[in-house]
Amino acid sequence: MAFDSRSLERLQELGRQLPQPLPTPKAKPAKQPAALHRVETEENPEELFRQLVKVSPDGKVPDHLLARLREMEAKAKPAAAPKAAAAAAEPAKAKLQQLQKKQQQQPANKLNPDSELYTAFQQLLLEEDD
Repeated sequence: MAFDSRSLERLQELGRQLPQPLPTPKAKPAKQPAALHRVETEENPEELFRQLVKVSPDGKVPDHLLARLREMEAKAKPAAAPKAAAAAAEPAKAKLQQLQKKQQQQPANKLNPDSELYTAFQQLLLEEDD
């Protein structure tokens, strides 16, 4: 395709008027992450629950935070279960030993060893009727 001299001059004139390419923008420095709220960083499920209660004035908590709390509780539960069972077993064993000592010290009722309990219960019922 051939241009006549007049068209060529016009194109060159328009070329001079075209804007120069914009300089490439400088890379912005990486944005430092904002300080995370304690609700997002807490690892203890009990403390996380407390923080969620503090943060939520109306009691509404986002689903993702509730899911995180459930997950943390599920992880903590198996580890705490043996400790809790052992701690609960100790007082129960002590009570059982105390009851056994009491039964050994008291004279045995040949008819019914629980007769004292039945008598006390009947007295309570009679008192309640009055």
